Amino acid sequence: MGELSDYIAGLEAPERDLIEHIRARAMSLVPEAAEGVSYGMPALRYRDSPLVSVMSAKGHIGLYPFSPAVVTAVAGELDGYSWSKGTIRFTPEHPLPDSLVDRVILLRRDEIDAAKKR
Repeated sequence: MGELSDYIAGLEAPERDLIEHIRARAMSLVPEAAEGVSYGMPALRYRDSPLVSVMSAKGHIGLYPFSPAVVTAVAGELDGYSWSKGTIRFTPEHPLPDSLVDRVILLRRDEIDAAKKR
């Protein structure tokens, strides 16, 4: 197992199930991603850059795409969710739609690819 899988294994349902679902979606969309640590958080990394982290906090779950530009790009889809430039917050009672999660992951992947081409 890796850092993110180990983190998820230590959680209780329903947070564990939601976070594992997002981890699995990210791995299916970006199969080259690997588990690691970014900014002190268990995360998926892609091409030596942080791709995404998902962590449980008191009162919410945070999706961290490590990119204010990615959060800004999906801001119009975040009605009903709490968010800031670095995180999108949701709860098991009000999870993020898969289409939004996929968009965040793919936008971040594309951002990393573009930066590596420079």
